[in-house]
Parts: sequence; C-alpha cells; structure tokens
Amino acid sequence: MSAADDLFIKMCRNIIDHGYSTEGEKVRPKWEDGTYAYTIKQFGVVNRYDLSKEFPALTLRKTYVKSAVDEMLWIWQKKSNNVHDLNSHIWDEWADEDGSIGKAYGYQLGVKHQYKEGKMDQVDRVIYDLKHNPYSRRIMTNIYVHQDLHEMNLYPCAYSMTFNVTDGRLNAILNQRSQDILAANNWNVVQYAVLMHMLAQVCDLKVGELVHVIADAHIYDRHIEIVKELISRPTYPAPIFTLNPDIHDFYEFTVDDFTLENYQAGPQIKNIPIAV
Repeated sequence: MSAADDLFIKMCRNIIDHGYSTEGEKVRPKWEDGTYAYTIKQFGVVNRYDLSKEFPALTLRKTYVKSAVDEMLWIWQKKSNNVHDLNSHIWDEWADEDGSIGKAYGYQLGVKHQYKEGKMDQVDRVIYDLKHNPYSRRIMTNIYVHQDLHEMNLYPCAYSMTFNVTDGRLNAILNQRSQDILAANNWNVVQYAVLMHMLAQVCDLKVGELVHVIADAHIYDRHIEIVKELISRPTYPAPIFTLNPDIHDFYEFTVDDFTLENYQAGPQIKNIPIAV
C-alpha cells in the first residue's frame, strides 16, 4: 500500500464514521435533477505527503496524471483563465462564450506586482525567492483576492501555497477552502506534488513534504457508497515519478516531461455525479 492510499482510506473512513451531515441545511450545490446536494464533512483535515519517499498517486483507482498536470500548467505556467488554453473540458461549465472563467486562478497568478527588485507576478516571485532567498519565511502565493471575487466565475478552491526550505528541501503547505474528496482529492495532491518537483528542480533544491490543509473536506451524499467500495479495494505500491532532468526553466516544462513508471491501479470509476 502506498502512503497516499493509506492517508486517503483513513481520511474517508473518518469522514464517513465521524463526519457531520449537512442534510436539511441551506446549501448551495445541486444535482442535475435539481435536488440539493448534501454532504458529510469534516473541518480542518490535514494530510502530509513526503515527496522524497514516494509520489502520492492513488492506486485504489488511477489518477490521470497527464490531465492533472495539464491543468496545473494552465494555471501556474500559462497563467491562463481561458479554457481554450486547456487540453480538457473540465472547466467548460464555468466559462463564458469566449472561454473565460473571469479573474480567477491563472489570472491572479499572472498579475504583476511592484517589488524593490522590479515588477513580478506571484509565480516569478516564488521562483526568485527560492533561488535568492530560499530560507525566507515569506514565500507564498494567494489567488483568493477579495476585490476580484465578483468577477470570478468560480471562487478558488485551492487558493494558497506557502513554501519553506529546510535543510535544502522544498516543503509547501497547500491551503484549500473546500474539497469534493471523491472527485478532486488525489487530483489536487498529484498536481501540487508535480509543481513542487518542478520548482525544486529549477531552484536547485531537493523535494520535501507537501502538507495539504482542507478546511471543508466533504463526501457528497450520492458519493458515499462509491467511496465505501473504493476504499475496500486492494492497493499496490506507489509508482515511480520521473521528471526530465534537462529542464531548468520553469516555463519550458510540458506534460511530456513527466512520467510515472509501474503505476498499477484499480479500475476507474465512471460517471461520477458532480454537484454544481
């Protein structure tokens, strides 16, 4: 069993066995048939992944790493807010007729700010500090910008990263206000694990620990039985992650520079209902 599988199983069991049900409360999301989508949830879930030991892809079912990385590059490298720059359709329902999701996600990372070293956006500032001030305690990003929320088609879920270098290792905290555990948990974990590998390589650091903090970790009512089946499955050893060692510029990485070897996983779950 991989460490990621172990964390996921324990988290899901804890939410199901000890979580709080929102049934009957005033909630926003609805299912396609118009009924309210209730959840069972826990507040303040914290999972720690030691990326120096293994890559945290679930083996209970396969996570499509290439697609997850493509979305992460869309936000962090392209700094785009237009779905036409993305090689999947996962954001289509939040896009307008021109493909824009408003001043959200990549838009916020691409806004330039004035520093004493010059104008930089948030990503460039992180890279600059990791190279020049690696032991600073001020290396972070934030895309939950209140003055722009009214112009975002979706408020950011994973909204901030805090980076910390200890003994030459790059560690980070990913803060997330809300997460659909079945649909998105390992997707986000894989994305930010890859991001940390990228940043560590271009900043001449070793990769360390990813700490994932979820304020509202929830399983939707129509997902509970699916999750129960999922966490009862057999597990396999963690896959081996490799990154093209010849890339030393963050903006030169492509999805083809990442590979997973020996990724054995259980069958995929099809047609997961998604609440909107």
